[in-house]
Amino acid sequence: MRKNQLTYSDIARSELFRKLMAKKKRFIIPMTLFFLAFYFTLPLLTSFSEVLNNKAVGSISWAWIFAFSQFIMTWTLCSFYSRKSETFDALCEEIKDQVQAAERKAG
Repeated sequence: MRKNQLTYSDIARSELFRKLMAKKKRFIIPMTLFFLAFYFTLPLLTSFSEVLNNKAVGSISWAWIFAFSQFIMTWTLCSFYSRKSETFDALCEEIKDQVQAAERKAG
């Protein structure tokens, strides 16, 4: 390791890195909680309730519609994350530029 080279700990203490982690947490934690709640609702309702056994359209029950909606929900959350990750990537680039500038300055 070169003299005055930044370590991960140095980078992790930087304002930009903390900003990146805070933004990711504000997005990922609520999305994860929503996903888990939505995902586990189906097995819980089918195990402890009869509400999803009622017919919705023809011979298709609400359980099938709910199960299919989970695929749509997963696809939608992936799309949201893909779009949001562009802002995370931009912050990562700023952090990399900051590190490279600091290493050039330390030299």
